Amino acid sequence: MTNPKGPSATEPPAPGDLEGGLDSLRGDCARMARRWPAPERTASRPVSPSRIHRVAVPERSARLLDGMSDYGD
Repeated sequence: MTNPKGPSATEPPAPGDLEGGLDSLRGDCARMARRWPAPERTASRPVSPSRIHRVAVPERSARLLDGMSDYGD
């Protein structure tokens, strides 16, 4: 199916064009990858249970999550 409002196949989409399609998105990602190289991978160390404390959730966020349906509903 062709988007009549989208750019033609020979015309590259404008920067930031949301109608560019998957190929345009992949090209954008490839160009950005050169600017932001991934950090060197380090081995993660286990965290001592004594360093784990409670998790604080703002009341507003808790109400939002409480109002959402459970996964699989």
